[in-house]
Amino acid sequence: MTENFVNASTSSSSSLNSSSHDTDDDHVIATILAEEECSSSTDRGKLGKRLSHLDSIPHTPRVNGEIPDVNDATLDHERLSGRLATYGLTELQIEGDGNCQFRALADQLFRNPDYHKHVRKVVVKQLKHSRKSYEGYVPMKYRSYLKQMKKLGEWGDHITLQAAADRFAAKICLVTSFRDTCYIEILPKDRSPSRELWLSYWSEVHYNSLYGTGDVPTGEPKKKHWLFKRF
Repeated sequence: MTENFVNASTSSSSSLNSSSHDTDDDHVIATILAEEECSSSTDRGKLGKRLSHLDSIPHTPRVNGEIPDVNDATLDHERLSGRLATYGLTELQIEGDGNCQFRALADQLFRNPDYHKHVRKVVVKQLKHSRKSYEGYVPMKYRSYLKQMKKLGEWGDHITLQAAADRFAAKICLVTSFRDTCYIEILPKDRSPSRELWLSYWSEVHYNSLYGTGDVPTGEPKKKHWLFKRF
């Protein structure tokens, strides 16, 4: 009986510590996002005006499709490049290591792609805690999907984009290489967006972070070393 009580107490303490740590992480993220929002909201608004006349197709969260063959991928990339040039947008090239969606989101959120691990962690937590919102779009056991998405190098999909929009209260603006549409808006489900995140999407292949031409950051990205210690 005593042993059971100790185990239960330890488990309860561990759960409380985990919950407290998650809450602290949320506060840290909120603080950083507030800092970035003050410095970048004007620029984000300018980007929105460039594509304000375009119709956005309804966003349906989905897992990744098949990677196109070389010829189709080349045509898709040319189509995307042309669209970006037309609207005066330039890509910050993101490393193609399987983490590109999370790296691009981290750049838009924190001005540093290196924080992709933290973005992935928060997105997976959103997927876990709001399971009913997402599991209907996952064509596999949901627990297996979560386990898979936790892994570094696992490609993000349109489900993780929706979770990111929901978690960060962000409108994610996706300029794509799709033939039938060049622009997708992903909106948070239960609240109004407080920020815009701009990504390019070379369909089923790669994500980059978008800026207005001439506004792409140069030099070393911002580093907040204390953030690394929180996660």
